Amino acid sequence: MFWFLLIAMVVVIAAVTLAVVGGGESEVLPEAAPEQLTDPLPPTRPATRADIEALRLPVTARGYRMADVDDVLGRLGAELAERDARIAQLEAALAGAQATAAADRPGAPGMFDKPLARPAEAGDDREDDR
Repeated sequence: MFWFLLIAMVVVIAAVTLAVVGGGESEVLPEAAPEQLTDPLPPTRPATRADIEALRLPVTARGYRMADVDDVLGRLGAELAERDARIAQLEAALAGAQATAAADRPGAPGMFDKPLARPAEAGDDREDDR
């Protein structure tokens, strides 16, 4: 009985090995084509939140494809730098306009620097925060 089980195990192992290795002309597991980035960021306009949420990076055996991740991060970094520069430019223009407006108002220095007080309404128990 022992020899029968031993021979049966050897036959089963040999059959599985031949099937996995490719015991014929047809391949058991054909090569899979590498995934490509299917949802690239729009090249003609800045990326929006919806574009980022819809972005799906292809997965490989070791994680994500480094080239695709580097491309996406590079693009997003450049757009963030461009937006930060634009925000700084607009803030500087606003500060200049406020300084010019304050200089043009003689007798009312700092009028726009303080928040306006809310008029008290009848039945309003809250005090103004000053």
